[in-house]
Amino acid sequence: MRRTQALGIISVQTRFGFLHPMTEDNNRKKDKIMALPTFTMKQLMEAGVHFGHHTRRWNPLMTPYVYGVKDKIHIINLNKTAPLLHRSLVALEAIAAAGGKILFVATKHQAKDIVKDAAERCGQFYVNNRWLGGMLTNWTTVSQSIRRLKKMENDIANADKLGLTKKEVGVMTKEVAKLRDIFGGILEMHGVPQAMIVIDVPRELNAVHEARNLDIPTIAICDTNANPELVDYPVPGNDDASRATQLYCDLFVDAILSGIEKRLGGAAGKKEASDNAEAAAEEYEEDLKVKEAKQKSKTSGAREVRRSKLADKADK
Repeated sequence: MRRTQALGIISVQTRFGFLHPMTEDNNRKKDKIMALPTFTMKQLMEAGVHFGHHTRRWNPLMTPYVYGVKDKIHIINLNKTAPLLHRSLVALEAIAAAGGKILFVATKHQAKDIVKDAAERCGQFYVNNRWLGGMLTNWTTVSQSIRRLKKMENDIANADKLGLTKKEVGVMTKEVAKLRDIFGGILEMHGVPQAMIVIDVPRELNAVHEARNLDIPTIAICDTNANPELVDYPVPGNDDASRATQLYCDLFVDAILSGIEKRLGGAAGKKEASDNAEAAAEEYEEDLKVKEAKQKSKTSGAREVRRSKLADKADK
């Protein structure tokens, strides 16, 4: 508790979905059905979520989320992190409840296995080796590569029937391994996702930009060197520590499973949805409508410009 007071992080508000450590066990006994996951300030502290980067590596746009500096290390204000993390969990639950596909993205060494395990636990998709340019914006070409991968795997399995030589099988096996590293987590995605979770925004900048181009909602862990304005649901926090990454992924998985259970009409689906969940679903739908309206206005504006240019040429 002294550690918490030293950082000035004392207030805990249950309306944000995170609980006081003393009441956590009691609430877990009461809530036996799947529900939106909760977390405590103690959990965030113990996972090292509050540790940012060295002061020389920071983005000024993260200033509102920085509590202070200690030993030339930025300290993230967990009073800002907690409500934003809860907001992202509510959004994930709403998207999963609507049947949306969610893509986990993390290619750094310490997060690769954690993200893969998290995506598999909730039946979603992941990219944890290398982000191939155009993986979302050029999905037609990517889907062709996935079909080719599946065909080669089928050919290797039926090598004797097809009369393939050992050399041909060896070459195909090496190519399959390379393609598996890239597309292994999205083989059954069948189209672009409805949401994306990113660990380390600066490292996965290409993925973030592609999601923005396609208006895909992005939930991202933003360390002190990130630009929070690039994502829809920024969560200020440490993106290097394995314990912190594990905590984020566990919470994300529980939120997705809660949404899936509600969609399938399980025990949690019979329970009346909370006000926060309903508001998040409405906000998500409103955002989609606004984005569609903007896209239509852009298209109509471009047509007007082209027509005026053609009219000017005809007058000349």
